[in-house]
Amino acid sequence: MRRMSEEPRTSRIQRQVVQLILDRRLTAGAPLPTETELMEDLGVSRNSVREALKALQALDIVEIRHGYGTYVGQASLTPLVDGLTFRTLARHDDDTGALTEILQVREVLEEGLIRRVAATVTEAELERLEGVVTRMESAGGTGLSFPELDREFHEILYASLGNALVPQLLGAFWTVFRRVSGARGWTDDPSPEITVRRHRDIVTALRARDVEGAQRAMAVHFRGIEARAAEESRGVG
Repeated sequence: MRRMSEEPRTSRIQRQVVQLILDRRLTAGAPLPTETELMEDLGVSRNSVREALKALQALDIVEIRHGYGTYVGQASLTPLVDGLTFRTLARHDDDTGALTEILQVREVLEEGLIRRVAATVTEAELERLEGVVTRMESAGGTGLSFPELDREFHEILYASLGNALVPQLLGAFWTVFRRVSGARGWTDDPSPEITVRRHRDIVTALRARDVEGAQRAMAVHFRGIEARAAEESRGVG
């Protein structure tokens, strides 16, 4: 019974600490009041403050530097990545379905965003995308896989949108996919030339400012990833 009564209080203190950060307009890296000050401001015990801060640290809202104090965290998407990775790996009975859900969310985001990119992407960004595809081609020609180049391509792709959350969110889904693939022992695409061609098709459509073509090319790209993931989960390929 005591445990149940503690949980709401800890949650309430967490919300109060978050509200304090917002009210004082503290930014990432800024020091928080000391434990003693928080105890006085919130009217709670030291243990209650510590429990709330530990919970907020797990969410990357605060950073506890032992011997120095507590600071505002980066509020990164690391907790989301860890949670999604566990959620996907925990579904032992349905590897394909769990991973497909991750891919489908990313696909919906990217197919929607690519329409905006077609109108905003600059020539300089197109040149950078071409450069990444050329490096993919070179790596594939020597038998090397290029997952990091794939990630770089998608990061550059949405740079013109000027939305800082987009690369973070897409990067989170990318990391989950790579973690799950690694944990399951799934191999990279056995046909890198196909991956290169799919990325080049995206660039070609963007150069032509072909919105529908770019969205179509992105859809084909994701269908290939989903098909490969399904094959690997069945031990095919």
